[in-house]
Amino acid sequence: MRRDVMMGLAGGVALIGLGVVLWPAAATEASGQILRWQDPQVVAEGAELYDRFCASCHGAELEGQPNWRERNAAGRLPAPPHDVTGHTWHHADALLVDITTRGTAAVVGRGYESDMPGFGDVMTEDQIIAVLSFIKSTWPAEVIAAHDQMNAMSALE
Repeated sequence: MRRDVMMGLAGGVALIGLGVVLWPAAATEASGQILRWQDPQVVAEGAELYDRFCASCHGAELEGQPNWRERNAAGRLPAPPHDVTGHTWHHADALLVDITTRGTAAVVGRGYESDMPGFGDVMTEDQIIAVLSFIKSTWPAEVIAAHDQMNAMSALE
């Protein structure tokens, strides 16, 4: 082969190799990310929708209902907080969208009962994403980083 063709092939292989080495880190950084918590317009829309559809149960300050870890008289858990003290950030974006769309009982299945309805008939997927984006926008940076990592891990599954 000619020297210039050989050099071109070697350079191409080197670039491909570099891409393979760097690809997992770059690809997983945003993998699994559905929420748009850094978009001010989405967050503002989400705040309005949260006030309209969610605050009556989950609290105006995302604080949840009192004693949210203890079952009530009906045997159901009260609405949890969506702030850092709750467990919302322990779930990947896709699961949060699914729970909000279909409701907790539908997602959990096996006869699980919950007062959390699905909002898929009330809000569009973009509106649900906006609400969840608003919620995420209120978390401290270290919780957002942990949640982003969880999204990346769930995208690999």
